[in-house]
Amino acid sequence: MSFNTFGHLFRFTSWGESHGPALGCVVDGTPPGIALEAAEIQHWLDRRKPGQSRFVTQRREPDAVEILSGLFEGKTTGTPISLMIRNEDQRSKDYGKIAGQFRPGHADYTYWAKYQGIRDYRGGGRSSARETAARVAAGAVARKVLDHIISGGVEIKGALIQVGTEKIDRAQWDWAEIERNPFWSPDAKTAARWEDYLDGVRKTGSSVGAVVEVVARNVPVGLGAPLYGKLDADLASAMMSINAVKGVEIGAGFEAAALTGEDNADEMRMQGGKVAFLGNKAGGILGGISTGQDIVVRFAVKPTSSINTPRKGVTTTGDDVDVVTTGRHDPCVGIRAVPVGEAMMAIVLADHLLRHRGQIGL
Repeated sequence: MSFNTFGHLFRFTSWGESHGPALGCVVDGTPPGIALEAAEIQHWLDRRKPGQSRFVTQRREPDAVEILSGLFEGKTTGTPISLMIRNEDQRSKDYGKIAGQFRPGHADYTYWAKYQGIRDYRGGGRSSARETAARVAAGAVARKVLDHIISGGVEIKGALIQVGTEKIDRAQWDWAEIERNPFWSPDAKTAARWEDYLDGVRKTGSSVGAVVEVVARNVPVGLGAPLYGKLDADLASAMMSINAVKGVEIGAGFEAAALTGEDNADEMRMQGGKVAFLGNKAGGILGGISTGQDIVVRFAVKPTSSINTPRKGVTTTGDDVDVVTTGRHDPCVGIRAVPVGEAMMAIVLADHLLRHRGQIGL
C-alpha cells in the first residue's frame, strides 16, 4: 500500500493496523539539537486516546509511546525518529461476522476492490481511526520544531463547534472551557446540552457527525508558496486525509459565497509601523501564503458508520445482507478528531516553515 507518507521537508510515514500488535510512525526532517522526550509526546496522545468518557469508544488503550530512534542524549539527531504505540485492547472477535460483508459507509468495499480481495476487516485495519494516534505523535514532534524555530512558538488549539445539529454560541467562546468538558467545547452551556443529546444518540445505537475548528496563532508571514505549494491547499489536504472528514473550509469558507466583495475583503491599515488587518475572512492566508494573522481551519466529520441499526449491504460473494456492526465505537467520532486536527495543523506548519527557511531564510 503506497501513499502512507505526508509532507515534504518535514514528513511522517504512519504504519500499523487497528488490531495489529502495534502502530506508529517514522518522522523525518526534524532539525538536530531539539530537546525531546517521550513525556512531551505522551501529553498529546493522552488527549486523543479512547475510553476517557462515555461519549467515545470504550476501547481501553494506554497509547504509551516508545521512541525507537532519532535521539541521542535527549536531543534530536536529525535522523528519522521512529515512534511506536502498542495495541493492548483489541477484540478482533467482534468483527468476525463482517469478515465477508461490506459495511455501508465504510472503506470495506473500496479496500477489497483496490487490493484484489485482500482486506483486514478487524476494526477496519488501516482505514480505522486508530491510525490517527500516529498522526498525533508526529504532530507532537512538529510542535517542538515550531517552538524551536519561532520565537514564542506557535499556539495551536482546536475546538468542537457543532455536534449533529447542535451548534455552539460563538458569543460564549472561551478557550479555557475546552479543557473542562469531554467535548473540547469552548461554550460551557452547549457542552452541557450535548451530554443529553449524545446520551440519546448512544442509547439508540446510532451516531452523529461534527464540525471541528482549529486555530494557529503566532504564525509568521510568508509560509506557503504559489501556485502549487499553497499553505491552504496543504492544510485542506491534511484535514481531508483524517478518517471520516468530508469537508474543509478556511476562514469564512463556504459562507464567503454569500458575502459581497466589501464584506469579504480584509481591509488593512498601518499600526506601529506594521501592516494590520481589520478582519480575517481569509483565515490568515492570502494567495496561499500566511498573512501573520490567526490561521483558522474547520472540517466536517461524518457520523460514525459503525452503528447497531441494520443497514443494507452486500457480501464478498455478491449476496444482499443486512449489516449490524457490533463492538465498541464512538457515537460521535468528531470528539476525538480535535487533537488530530491540531496535530495535522502542526505538521503542515512545520513542513512549510522548513520549506520557507530553505528558500527564503528567516
